[in-house]
Amino acid sequence: MPTDPPLESDLAAVQQLAESYQRVTRELSKIIVGQHRVIEELLIAMLGGGHCLLVGVPGLAKTLMVRTLADTLSLSFNRIQFTPDLMPADITGTEVIQEDKLSGTRELRFLPGPVFANVLLADEINRTPPKTQAALLEAMQERQVTVGGKRHPLPSPFFVLATQNPIEQEGTYPLPEAQLDRFMLQVQVDYPTEDEEFNIVRSTTGGAHAVIEKVLGQEDLLRLQEIVTRIPVADHVIRYALQLTRLTRRGDAEASDAPQFVRDFITWGAGPRASQCLILGAKARAVLRGQTHASLDDVQAVAAPVLRHRLVLNFHAEAEGLTADALVRRLIEHVPADPAKWNGRGSTPAVFRSANAQQA
Repeated sequence: MPTDPPLESDLAAVQQLAESYQRVTRELSKIIVGQHRVIEELLIAMLGGGHCLLVGVPGLAKTLMVRTLADTLSLSFNRIQFTPDLMPADITGTEVIQEDKLSGTRELRFLPGPVFANVLLADEINRTPPKTQAALLEAMQERQVTVGGKRHPLPSPFFVLATQNPIEQEGTYPLPEAQLDRFMLQVQVDYPTEDEEFNIVRSTTGGAHAVIEKVLGQEDLLRLQEIVTRIPVADHVIRYALQLTRLTRRGDAEASDAPQFVRDFITWGAGPRASQCLILGAKARAVLRGQTHASLDDVQAVAAPVLRHRLVLNFHAEAEGLTADALVRRLIEHVPADPAKWNGRGSTPAVFRSANAQQA
């Protein structure tokens, strides 16, 4: 099905966003050294209206990066340090009895919790029990919290950026798959290079303090999110994204073409939300680069952060030392990116064969 071309106003907004992206990067570089891929993926999730899970060892400036990004985009920011004794009300807020001194009447008043912000940093989210982790589910999915039977809408835009330490698992509560699936992207924060670490040490041990300028406002970000959803995507790009998701499901009756490495190493594959995130992420990435349509390259670029936390690997993968990223790379190599190669191949995915048959 052909897609409508973007409006002239949208084209101007895409160009504005590409320029704003460069400005945001420059502002963040005053505080954050390197980590360009991480910054791009954070912005992709924000433009796609999704949430991010940042995974990295301590000391990689994850918290500082999120706070600085919120300042650059003129967004309100709150941080919650997740601990084993944290209660759900510490996140969502609670009702208290308030007395009117003039009339002497008492009424319940809702005191909003730290979740009522544009950007919520859930620091070390896996250190709090499941009951408290679940308090974020409604907020992340419905953009609201319910306290005392009353619904309280969250500010718009609203993003949850959670951090997790991958090396220290004692005393932690792994996030269930249902909550992991709420995160649009899982962003890997790696060690800096030697030159980057040199610049980090030199800049942080001096007396100078950089001043961050605001680049975009809340209304600008909401408008750009709407434009991202209107960016056209060709049908073959959507079907390509579908296959990257569907071929991870070894138990799917329609996924009989799943490659052998999927059958050998993946217990559970990604659900339909992964396909949605692939397309939204591809659209956002295209817009950040000043493009007016999403391509196969954009889908491939966001495949790892979209899929890595949605694949449940078995013990064979652990024994072989395989990671979810390695399996995603194999999957990209397995599915041909050239639509001309989708016909006449015994290994052609079933959804492509059926689509080509319908077109014929």
